[in-house]
Amino acid sequence: MLNVSDTSRYIGRFAPSPTGSLHLGSLYTALASFLDAKAQQGLWLLRIDDLDTPRNTKDAAGNILTTLEAFGLQWDDEVYYQSHHISIYNDILATLQHHKLIYPCTCSRKTLTTSQSNTATEVIYPNNCRDNTFPCPTPHALRIKTDNRNIAFNDRLQGLISQQLASQHGDFILKRKDHIIAYQFAVVIDDDRQSVNHVVRGMDLLDSTAKQIYLQQRLGLNTPNYLHVPIITDEQGFKLSKQTKAQAVDLKSPTLVIFKLLHLLKQQLPVELQNASAAELLNWAITHWNPAALKPIAAIPLDD
Repeated sequence: MLNVSDTSRYIGRFAPSPTGSLHLGSLYTALASFLDAKAQQGLWLLRIDDLDTPRNTKDAAGNILTTLEAFGLQWDDEVYYQSHHISIYNDILATLQHHKLIYPCTCSRKTLTTSQSNTATEVIYPNNCRDNTFPCPTPHALRIKTDNRNIAFNDRLQGLISQQLASQHGDFILKRKDHIIAYQFAVVIDDDRQSVNHVVRGMDLLDSTAKQIYLQQRLGLNTPNYLHVPIITDEQGFKLSKQTKAQAVDLKSPTLVIFKLLHLLKQQLPVELQNASAAELLNWAITHWNPAALKPIAAIPLDD
């Protein structure tokens, strides 16, 4: 794993889940994070978020690497696989348990869903199990105790974001009942282990950031700089995703795809680059990268 002595150097990352091939929306986010890192002479790391094993698909991780290489998005250092570091997550959970910061939760999703208003956008945990102690013989998830602190951060594109974690999210899960480490927890540990200090990702993850900053504060870790780019939506206005059957990007036309992605990223390509190679487009984009052009857009239609 990368050992970075100069903590002032920009270190970014792209962290896809191996649940299928990269589609245009995920490659769009990859390109934004790549350009942001390279425009600042930084490192761009690749992490495969493969902890949610029931959703992983065969050969997806290899296809992701092949796709990034086909479009000239070459990562620095070796690929980091979350599944290789499960013992580290569990060791940190044991420390949190020792300090009584987490507790076993035996609630079912169905119970929590039916206890909330039908208009609620997120189930806020009602603290049913907060007094539970270890050991707990019943199958359970692990939740972290939240408090009344206000979590605020300045997103480079979205501006000041402020959330009161306990009232807006409640105690959240760090390890699921099926023993899978939760995304919110793993991403914090991995970003710290990889010395990541700049995170560029989609707007759909903006609401998760307060939880991650809370964990960073609890664990005494540094908080990266964040930049959340707009999401790409389909004709129905839904985010491009594997769930909405988004098609894998065409590896046969890297120049056309890169050109389209730079247009979606609102980068003002000169007319003379219309017939340029993918490498020439990337070199121009690194030199002229301007993420502020995306402000204050939350979503970009695919046919934009």
